[in-house]
Amino acid sequence: MMGVHQKIDRVAFRYIQKKLKARAAFPTLHQVLHFEGLNGPDGVKRKSPAVDEPWHYIDPTDPKDRAIVDMINDHIFNMSAALRAKNVERAAFEAAWMAHAIVDGLTPAHHYPLEEKLEELRGGAGLETRVSTKDKLVLPGKNRRHQLRNNWEYWGAKGVMTTHLAFELGVATTIVPLRFDDHAPLPDEYKKVATEGFEPVFYAMLHEIADMDMYKEFSRTGWTRKMATETRETLIPLMIKAVALAWYSAIVQSEK
Repeated sequence: MMGVHQKIDRVAFRYIQKKLKARAAFPTLHQVLHFEGLNGPDGVKRKSPAVDEPWHYIDPTDPKDRAIVDMINDHIFNMSAALRAKNVERAAFEAAWMAHAIVDGLTPAHHYPLEEKLEELRGGAGLETRVSTKDKLVLPGKNRRHQLRNNWEYWGAKGVMTTHLAFELGVATTIVPLRFDDHAPLPDEYKKVATEGFEPVFYAMLHEIADMDMYKEFSRTGWTRKMATETRETLIPLMIKAVALAWYSAIVQSEK
């Protein structure tokens, strides 16, 4: 998202530093950011399509859609084990990939049923068949006319991926000048994560964001002042809190 992940990591890191004990074996911000971009989940998608490629989409209305939640829980467990073993590099990797999954999972554009739509446009073929960059960019069809229609529905004006990318661009440009200095998790939120774990917190934030219906509104009206306000005042602050609280959950588990 054009630096959005890195920006959220930077702000969350400022907040989590205040919760670290003296001389804690926690990765530096530089180490965490190393595992974003080309070394992050999006880099895998470009380097080796369909091979161990993370799929960061979730249906907030389907309690059985737990793939990304289980992925986040695995990252928290692995990060806590790395912190306990003082393996700072592994902890940095888990922290970065966990944060990426959380932010994608809370992004309204990632609540769209993309997997089902792709299978429909690809004649029922699953995601695992997109084994090259060409497979990801060019959709097939029964004939030339059908292929052009599929690709227009995906890449054309108001197409599936065009809308997705435009929404993320709107988020990225909206938050460029902001520092988000006043959105640290509250003491009660840290306490809740320490006692109940991160999953209930993630679901509460997921449903709060889903109830805003930002992506449906964007698909209908485009980027508006109202959406920019919601992004600045609700969406990004929730993402920052979520990342900081997930990292805190790993710290708490590492100390048990």
